[in-house]
Order: sequence, then structure tokens, then C-alpha cells
Amino acid sequence: MIEKFIENELTLKRWRRFKNRKSAYYCSWFFIVCLLLTFAAPILSNSKPLYLSVNGNSYFPVFKDYHPKEFGITNSLVVDYRKLEADSKVWPPFKWDPYESNKQVDSYPSAPTNINYLGTDESGRDVLARILYGFKYSIVYAVAVWFFSLIIGIILGGTMGYVGGKVDLFGQRAVEIFSSIPYLFLLLILISIFNPNMIMLIAITTIFGWIGIGTYIRAEFLKNRKREFVEAARANGASNTRIILKHILPNSLTPVITFAPFVISGHIIGLASLDYLGLGLPVPTPSWGELLAQAQKHFTVAWWLAVYPSIALAVTLTTLNLIGEGVRDAMDPNMT
Repeated sequence: MIEKFIENELTLKRWRRFKNRKSAYYCSWFFIVCLLLTFAAPILSNSKPLYLSVNGNSYFPVFKDYHPKEFGITNSLVVDYRKLEADSKVWPPFKWDPYESNKQVDSYPSAPTNINYLGTDESGRDVLARILYGFKYSIVYAVAVWFFSLIIGIILGGTMGYVGGKVDLFGQRAVEIFSSIPYLFLLLILISIFNPNMIMLIAITTIFGWIGIGTYIRAEFLKNRKREFVEAARANGASNTRIILKHILPNSLTPVITFAPFVISGHIIGLASLDYLGLGLPVPTPSWGELLAQAQKHFTVAWWLAVYPSIALAVTLTTLNLIGEGVRDAMDPNMT
């Protein structure tokens, strides 16, 4: 099916090599399904009905917020859809959002039941909902850091590799100085000054995350700038911009694309580690690392806080690593 839309012969060969590695191929589809589930989390797990009928009027609380007065509620500013009398309700498969506490249990954290399938955390919030929603924040963070690091790495690494000379010499010395800065200590200082949020974490990680990508891009530019096809383009009067964008850059992205799944999985671990240490996303944002931190506090009584987030993290990282191995084989020119 996909092969019908691939016109480039080299790309088609790479796709077939990737497809022939069954573990990577099926893991890629599994990963796509996981992405669809996490971005559709409000439809799958929510404390609001998908559809609600009151006095013959139709409402869609998951997609739109309604004022309590629309349901005749005058003594509250929040609609409790569980207690709201209605002609009919259509609930999501799981009736919990990641921020709602289950007030029906006596103590938190509570063990898995037929109400909270994976149990609750120390605040009574549903673990399944927080794992489902937490994957979205993890993958958005990881992909955003990788993408912006790629952009900066291409610009700075490509400039040093293509221009060479003093630009490359002083640029490399600056990179060495920059890479020696203690990233974790700087992060602690910035978090103590500012309130941590997704944008700030992405920005700080990107500032340091581009160095590895920039090193690969610089090496590829140094290698490709003297190749025959570049010299031919220069002899035909092509501008530097055209040579870089049309000839050198497309032939320099192979190592970056090859390592992308591994880099993304590394950033997922990084965010989980920051959340575990309390330096990541602000509470009460759903986070796998925050659940593992709670598991450490309640390790004698709440095994589910350690088991289920660990399984989610292990499955995600294994999936990305298997995809990465498939991409590596597909991009390897020596593979048959």
C-alpha cells in the first residue's frame, strides 16, 4: 500500500529493507496505535460523558464546557456529571480523567479494583488515566527536543562543516566549552528561579541536546563538501545555498535519521528521570516519572505504582529501540 506512493527508487529499497525486519515493522504500527490512543485520551478516559441528553437537549461535555446553569444547577460552579440526572449518558470506556480523585475509597493509594483498573495514586487519581495521558506529554517533549535540536544542529554543525577553516576551529572550541557546562546543575538553578513547564524544559534540553546532532552533521558536511557531485554543482554555477540545501544536506541526514528513534527514547527517559526527581513537569501534570516517585514513597503498600508505569516505560523504549534497529538496517548501504 505504502509502496504505491514512493517514487524514489532508493527510498523504496530502504522501505522494503525496513519492512523485511518484521520486529521493526510491527513495532512501528504498534507505536502508531499508541500515539492514536494517547492523543485520543479525552475520548477514552474522562469524567465527562461523550454524549448527554437532558430534557430533550443534546450535550457533548467532552468536547465543550457547559455552565452549570444550563442544567439548572445554581448551588455549584462545577457540574458533577456522575450525579447529574439525565435522559441518557454515553460514557468513555474509562470514567476517570487524570486529575480527578476517587472519593469512594477509604485511603490512598488504593489497589486495583473494577472501578480503578490499575489502582489509584497517593491523591486518589486513576493510574490508568495518568499513564494514558502521560504518554502524550512524554512523546511531545521527546519529539520536540529532537526536532529543535536537529534544526540547531543542522544550522551550526552544517556551517562549521561547510565553511571549515577558522569558523570550524573556533566553533569546535566553543562546542567543547559549551558541552562541559553541568547540565543538571544549570537545570536546578533555573527551576529554582522559574516555575518549570513543558516549554522551559524543551528549551533547556534543546540548548544542550543539539551538540550530538551537530557533531554528526559537521562530520557529514566535511565529508560531502568535496564530493564529485558537489564540485559538479559548483562548476555549473550553483550558489552555496543551493549546494547546501539541494546536494549536501540530503546526503548528510542519514546518521541523524538512523539515530532518531534512539534519541527520542533517550529523551523519554530523561523526562521520566526529571519528573522522578521533582524537576520536571509541574504537579499535577500526568507523568510516568512522578508515578515512580510515588512508588518509592509507598513501595511497601502500593506495588501497582511501580509495576504499571515501569511496564509502560519499558514497552515504549523497547518499541522505539526495535524501530531504530529497523531504520538503521534500512539506511545501511551495505545491507542486501
